[in-house]
Amino acid sequence: MALASHAYVCAMVAITELDGGLETLHERWTMNVRADLIENARLVLPDQVLEPGWLAIHDGVIVDIGEGRAPERGIDLGGDFLLPGFIELHTDHLESHFHPRPRVRWHPLSAVMAYDAQIIAAGVTTVFDSLRAGSDTEGGMPNSDLWSLAEALDEARDGGYLRAEHRTHLRCEVATHDVIDEVTRFAGRFPIHVISLMDHTPGQRQFRDVELWKIYFTGKTARTEAEANAVVERRLALHQANASRHRRELVAFAQAHDIALASHDDATAEHVVESIADGVAIAEFPTTHEAAGLSHEAGIRVMMGGPNVVRGGSHSGNIAAEDLAREGLLDIISSDYVPASLAMAVFMLAERVESISLPEAVRMITLNPARAAGLHDRGAIAVGQRADCLQVHLAGNVPIVRRVWRQGEQVV
Repeated sequence: MALASHAYVCAMVAITELDGGLETLHERWTMNVRADLIENARLVLPDQVLEPGWLAIHDGVIVDIGEGRAPERGIDLGGDFLLPGFIELHTDHLESHFHPRPRVRWHPLSAVMAYDAQIIAAGVTTVFDSLRAGSDTEGGMPNSDLWSLAEALDEARDGGYLRAEHRTHLRCEVATHDVIDEVTRFAGRFPIHVISLMDHTPGQRQFRDVELWKIYFTGKTARTEAEANAVVERRLALHQANASRHRRELVAFAQAHDIALASHDDATAEHVVESIADGVAIAEFPTTHEAAGLSHEAGIRVMMGGPNVVRGGSHSGNIAAEDLAREGLLDIISSDYVPASLAMAVFMLAERVESISLPEAVRMITLNPARAAGLHDRGAIAVGQRADCLQVHLAGNVPIVRRVWRQGEQVV
């Protein structure tokens, strides 16, 4: 077989520069070892698009990449895009399957399977399941939900039912009375890969305007305004008693166990200074331009929601993700509450923002989140990386996920 093309070399240079070099490279596939082959695709590499391009897979790993006609016949994508599998760090989507309506609780395993099906169909091959630690019975999330969902995910994983790879992102409400106990108990049974430090107390961060919080709360829980006022008083008291102390304990726990830390809804320079001191790697949904800019400048990867990009702004009145992208301040896109928003967001950014190429936009949902979470074996179409990838067809300007492979196995 001929040596890999110049395009392959460029891809390797790009991934080496972005990743500091791959630790190991799988040996090139040979004529007596048949690798899976994908051909006639627009391959989205870390820094360019090959049109057409092809890649070969062996034992779940990309072993060769080339430009032009493939050396053998393989799976013909008909000129569609081939993207790396998406890496989702923050999604509330499991909650919507488990609690499809206020005060309605679905069977946890059924909820997990429906969630996995929608996640993988959106092109997400690695998902960090966002599970809440810290009870919130008033908000419809009792602490029993954490255990029900974790056990259902474990059952689905052990049974081989899941198509995406599922990891754990614990969303830790620092003001709740039991968050430290829950995290400690959880770590004794299940792995934790990301911890986010959240404070949804009325008057704080995302909900600096208490009246807007009341509108959100009554709409989500079907409670009255009087009930919302009572909840505000109780949560303010909990914040005063717990928030600072619990944040310190969670930071120490994450550092001791080598768990990636994320801040949540940073709004001020003081919030960012605190995040820097705590060793935060990811700034989830900063609510002001100041917080986003300071986080990015400090090397903290700024994450915004795909729905924010697609809709042209935040549903809660916070900063627009596209504005940050235009200024080079956006690093990671999360699907948040709409899995399909990932593919839509990156193609929209590449179309609407002149300074952002398609490969750069795609890195926001692949390479950047992978590296932020400490994953170095996936996130790019490059030799030696996991063969997590997906075929995307453009129907007009709407990206349609046609096929998904995880470690070389077609799962959609």
